[in-house]
Amino acid sequence: MIVNPIEKWTGRVLLVVILVLTLIPLVSMISAALQPADENPTGLTWPTDPQWGNFAEAFTTGHVWELLGSSLLIVVGVVPISLIISSLAGYALGSLRIRGSRALLILFILGLTIPFEALIISLYYEMQSLNVLNTQWAIILPLIGLFMPFSVFWMRAHFVGVPVELSEAARVDGAGHGQIFFRLILPLAAPALASFAVLEFIWVWNDLLVATIFAPSSSLPLTQSLNSLSGTWGSQWFLQAAGTFISILVPLIVFFALQRFFVRGLLAGATKG
Repeated sequence: MIVNPIEKWTGRVLLVVILVLTLIPLVSMISAALQPADENPTGLTWPTDPQWGNFAEAFTTGHVWELLGSSLLIVVGVVPISLIISSLAGYALGSLRIRGSRALLILFILGLTIPFEALIISLYYEMQSLNVLNTQWAIILPLIGLFMPFSVFWMRAHFVGVPVELSEAARVDGAGHGQIFFRLILPLAAPALASFAVLEFIWVWNDLLVATIFAPSSSLPLTQSLNSLSGTWGSQWFLQAAGTFISILVPLIVFFALQRFFVRGLLAGATKG
């Protein structure tokens, strides 16, 4: 396929502009975190005497190590369960062609249109009845339900593209639905699972609404704790900037470590059919 040179360079320039606009807030945050306590920078200015100890102070005073463990525990509770349920549901809707699958798919799509804020009150009383408020479960359970419509839709889109002949050949050899799914279909879904795991990890890690409402007094995740510590640190904005950078460092590391699988999953979905 011949690519128009104008379109080629326009796309490159657009990507560079988006990259610069994305990096400016990050560089500004790092610059603010390295400023001395007695300076108040204006704009994007790099400090003449970078205070790298501000990160250690924010890490210590904010109890970041404990909060990192709590946030990771929440992520571990949400992401694997969501992947298991969405894989099974996506396989049933996309490959098995069960009766009523189209109606169930429409139901999941409708779930994408419902704002979470409309369900927050009923979910609060549900968590209260389960006696899990101010615990990790009060965050894990709502987030699993919140991401389920999209995760099922994501996995169903992958399983639809899997050739039916593979399942039929395995069934002729005597394999059951469980063997076909776990030994044949699921390994083929590894790119889709990896890419969605990265997305959901970032969403769960950055969640603030659920943690603020269902665990307001515990400050379990790191993002919520930094939000509450902004009042404790007061005018020590350099600690706020350092703590915020620490909070976004984990999803950045996860994304760059798994970006190869993330891109592979997106390209696999884009080239099917």
